[in-house]
Amino acid sequence: MGCWIETIPRFTNLLFSVLTILGMLASLYFLSLSLKTIPLGTAYAVWTGIGTVGVVLIGIFFMEPCTILRFIFSIIVGIIGLKLL
Repeated sequence: MGCWIETIPRFTNLLFSVLTILGMLASLYFLSLSLKTIPLGTAYAVWTGIGTVGVVLIGIFFMEPCTILRFIFSIIVGIIGLKLL
């Protein structure tokens, strides 16, 4: 694999690498499906929001301490960031 993957400790495990790449491909596939029925701006905003919430949940579940303030703050910052775009 590329040298950028070797610098990430989790990517030394082949299972994590394959699951991550499959997840990325599935995400792009479902984004392309949504573009058949809704406008690009709406699809991208929803796609980004789902990704933001997903990363926060994975971070809380696996690595970071779970506080309701952190979760709510992440969602609010994500919404404000999308509004500013």
